[in-house]
Amino acid sequence: MNLIAKVIVDVPTMQTNQPYDYQIPDQFKDQIQPGMRVEVPFGQGKRVVQGFVVSIVEEPSFTGALKNITGVMDLHPVLNDELIQLGKDMAEKTFSFRITCYQTMLPAVLRAKYEKTIRLIDDIDEDLFFELFKGKDELTWEDAVNRDLLPQLAQLKKQERVEVVYSVKNRANKKKRRMIKPALSFEQLEEEKMGLRKTAKKKLELLEVLQTLSLADQSISSQELSKNYQLTSSHIRDGEKKNWLTVYEEEVYRDPFESQDFKQTDSHTLTSHQQAAFDKIQEAVKQERAETFLLRGVTGSGKTEIYLQTIASVLEKGQTALMLVPEIALTPQMVTSFKGRFGEKVAVLHSGLSDGEKYDEWRKIEREEAKVVVGARSSIFAPVKNLGVIIMDEEHETSYKQSENPRYHARDVALWRSEFHNCPLILGSATPSLESRARAQKKVYTLVELPERVNKKVLPEVEIIDMRDEGKNGNRSSFSIQLQEKIRDRLAKKEQIVLMLNRRGYSSFVMCRDCGFVLPCPNCDISLTLHMDTKSMKCHYCGHEERIPHTCPVCKSSKIRYYGTGTQKIQEELEQVIPEARVIRMDVDTTRKKGAHEKILSAFGNHEADILLGTQMIAKGLDFPNITLVGVLNADTSLGLPDFRSSEKTFQLLTQVSGRAGRAELTGEVIVQTYNPEHYAIQLAQMHDYNQFYKTEMIIRHRGNYPPYYFTVSITASHEDEKKAAKKMYEIVNFLAPHLQKETIVLGPTPKSIARVNNRFYYQVLIKYKTEPQLIPLLHQIINESQKEMAKGLMIAIDKEPQQFM
Repeated sequence: MNLIAKVIVDVPTMQTNQPYDYQIPDQFKDQIQPGMRVEVPFGQGKRVVQGFVVSIVEEPSFTGALKNITGVMDLHPVLNDELIQLGKDMAEKTFSFRITCYQTMLPAVLRAKYEKTIRLIDDIDEDLFFELFKGKDELTWEDAVNRDLLPQLAQLKKQERVEVVYSVKNRANKKKRRMIKPALSFEQLEEEKMGLRKTAKKKLELLEVLQTLSLADQSISSQELSKNYQLTSSHIRDGEKKNWLTVYEEEVYRDPFESQDFKQTDSHTLTSHQQAAFDKIQEAVKQERAETFLLRGVTGSGKTEIYLQTIASVLEKGQTALMLVPEIALTPQMVTSFKGRFGEKVAVLHSGLSDGEKYDEWRKIEREEAKVVVGARSSIFAPVKNLGVIIMDEEHETSYKQSENPRYHARDVALWRSEFHNCPLILGSATPSLESRARAQKKVYTLVELPERVNKKVLPEVEIIDMRDEGKNGNRSSFSIQLQEKIRDRLAKKEQIVLMLNRRGYSSFVMCRDCGFVLPCPNCDISLTLHMDTKSMKCHYCGHEERIPHTCPVCKSSKIRYYGTGTQKIQEELEQVIPEARVIRMDVDTTRKKGAHEKILSAFGNHEADILLGTQMIAKGLDFPNITLVGVLNADTSLGLPDFRSSEKTFQLLTQVSGRAGRAELTGEVIVQTYNPEHYAIQLAQMHDYNQFYKTEMIIRHRGNYPPYYFTVSITASHEDEKKAAKKMYEIVNFLAPHLQKETIVLGPTPKSIARVNNRFYYQVLIKYKTEPQLIPLLHQIINESQKEMAKGLMIAIDKEPQQFM
């Protein structure tokens, strides 16, 4: 019987965005399964590409002669049936290619150029051991392919007797350990000892260690030899020359948390509000019902404890759990909570891990060794089976939306997986997005509320300082007189302070005071940003970098000065105003290195600093009992941005950062410095009044015809030739216009607010609609019919419900 594999090939164009039929040769018949990657000939000539097998059928759809699959890249599927289906639906909804969606789901190690070896992990028949492995513990993938061993190895993989080990070419992320094992028997080593001089004490010691290993049939690492016996590399080389021992390298299972001890915790007694919320969610867990809960709880109301107890109940049923957090800065404390409660059952996935660590964590999930996954946006694709609950903490965060292809929102993927597994989805936040809150109002989501803090403490008092008055009174500093006094008061009491600089909309740039020249990026329509740590000017869009100028390139004046409010500048100012304060800074520059988030937060937790100064990344999720004062240095920088969500983002940020104060026994206080004290977002954040903010903002959204009253789609065309980008955008609008309903609003075409990035010109249009049954098929048609232009350098991007309009 002929078997046909339907393959999505790694050729990202619309013409190839459907499965191609390939004949499965006899040697691969028992091996190939859906979800595996294969090598196939494609197009004319000898071109061979990778592809994903999405199904296996007996009858081809194609009538001509079929080509054969030429190679198999996996011993078992890297995508399960659920993820294959999800990739197909996601490609449709995000206007992207199926191949891009499938690659997005895999860890980087599986996408890079890599070498593969097949390693023995359990005993097999001795004849088979010598036939396949030639008496060694592993063999290379190439060797297995050349000797036609893949079908036999696939059977051993099913029996869990072998595993595939990936090591990436040209990447320093293989964690290897140098191992030493005896090359001689106990008796032969004894003979070597007899021939030694009495003074050769180190050689004698090495031989005795090797004898001990020989008896137990064990190896030892070079680190252990050095640490326990003071035997160095030269002793090992000497032993190798004399054929006493063999040196080899082994790959180590990478654990990003091996140096950390997690204190085991027990579940806490729930408050009446927590219990009511937990019971409601529990019903859906028991009935295995795909219900979406919006858990709105004030900061400090114990949302994490509800997550932990819900997961515990899911694990008792033999199911798994997926927990999303919006960014790395939140993961250290979340990891501590989860590892403390569930120990080794937890796998962590986020961008702060090396490729190797991510791959090892992914393998733990894929092998079903990990039952709980904690991670940022892309962990929504973790290959967890039998899901019992999905949780999205801080569901309002914009970082859950991916800004490049495929432009998915993790919430949409979570809803899809919740339906697939018939399990509840919990969306948690102190300040839910207006879209989610509106869905709860329409009973699409179930609203569950936690109106008070766990310890019955009142929410911190928020004081608003009008910075216009500070200027009038001669205070030119970034710190109001009141904030300075309160910082000194907390230092005297040995309490801690968090200061947040709202950087959104701000940039540190260089300007000439004589002629007003601002240093621009040569490739983009934007000024370069000053980076004091590297003493350079950088473009945050294309990566262009140059030296800081000392004279103005236009008028040659030496009065070229630095403007803006970077955290470094604020730190220097703070150290001048309050020199006795120990300040620790947390921003993009200080958190570049791996593990930097954890180091900064644990140093602050250990009271090695009095003040934690940072950007938005410190506004959420931090829980330190000693913080009694939070200062927001410039509350309104995002209010001036041309973004209909700017008031919502400001309210969310102020509410979140206020929630860092007074979380334990000590009372908290918040100072908000602003030039817009009358603005409703700032006034309502002062009162911690989310419900009133929701009502006010919904009226404004209704008037402006914005979400959640309207759906939105943005279409962008870009090209190195500005005329071609503009022309295409007008063509698209003219094509769509006759098919759209009267109440649909089309804004544009216009150049984007930053019209040129990396020497490409961008034009965009925004469509706001209530119902448009024709729109999605028409957008797919536009992409299909623009293929020839796209091959010549035109780029078209379609984004449903964009988070950014700038």
